[in-house]
Amino acid sequence: MKYTYTAIFTPSEDGTELYCRVPDLPGCVTTGVDYPDAIEQITDAASGWLVVAEDEGLTIPPSTPQQKLKLPASATCSVICIDTLIYRNLTDERAVRKNVSLPAWMATLADKKGINCSQVLQEGLLKRLDIA
Repeated sequence: MKYTYTAIFTPSEDGTELYCRVPDLPGCVTTGVDYPDAIEQITDAASGWLVVAEDEGLTIPPSTPQQKLKLPASATCSVICIDTLIYRNLTDERAVRKNVSLPAWMATLADKKGINCSQVLQEGLLKRLDIA
């Protein structure tokens, strides 16, 4: 799924870092040393927040329009884009075992031809899921 949210960045008192948060995602906060780092950190934090919400079947709040957000005087904001499918691909490298059934003749022929059935299944699923 793809999401767009506004992130708010507030400099620390000594100016050495930026505090970042996504007000629409409760508890989604982090810090960065500068704006590029802060944007990367808050995008990662929001991606993790949204993946957990998707997995747990939690309600995912809509994005509040920027003009409705209350910003501290020293704060700035930026739109961040999150693609949880890409995030999952980058972070979840676990292999999950699935038991599938094939006709015996097909399994035998695939073995003789050196076809990796797991790879074929992954390629087919990527195509069916419209990811590849």
